[in-house]
Amino acid sequence: MLLIASITDRLVEFATNVVGDLGLAGIALLMVPESACIPIPSEATMLFAGFNVSEGHYTLLEATMVGAAANVVGSWIAYALGYYGREGLLERHGSKLHVKKHDLERADRWFERYGSWAVFFSRMLPIVRTFISLPAGAARMPFWRFTLLTFAGCVPWVFMLAFVGKQAGDNWTDWKDNLHYVDYAVLALIVVGIVYLLVRWRRNRGATATEAA
Repeated sequence: MLLIASITDRLVEFATNVVGDLGLAGIALLMVPESACIPIPSEATMLFAGFNVSEGHYTLLEATMVGAAANVVGSWIAYALGYYGREGLLERHGSKLHVKKHDLERADRWFERYGSWAVFFSRMLPIVRTFISLPAGAARMPFWRFTLLTFAGCVPWVFMLAFVGKQAGDNWTDWKDNLHYVDYAVLALIVVGIVYLLVRWRRNRGATATEAA
């Protein structure tokens, strides 16, 4: 459903096209930069990868391991940027890559508050997971501890997204047949909203007339 909701996003469309065309290699190609401070949405990548699992292109384990391993490689790049003091490059030129300054600052606050464990927990959070490696590198966090916590945090996130995508693929026929109920619900909400606005307008009109009298 996240994929459908974000279908107009060019990055999402690009991610799904790459995974669809390249399979496991496409997952790796996208998940490396996603973890190296280039915000390609892992949600789109792994949800679509899970959908491909349901069609037998590869297994859920393969998709999860490739996605998590690629995330680790990408995190090494961001770690190196922080370690060698190059994170300022992202602050100056990050807008070209859709990197927002407040996202970098959020990652800094996470690391300041939780220390090295932020590397593990933030890997299961959107946005922060993309940038957490920078402050870890700047703080000279031990490399192998960083790598282990990164991999351990990436696996549940990547698996969850791929699993949801697989379930969507496995049940797509049934879900598709029931989507018209969503249309009915939206229509009902619109009608209720219109009635509410009309009632409110009439009450306000009546109150104004009373005050004038």
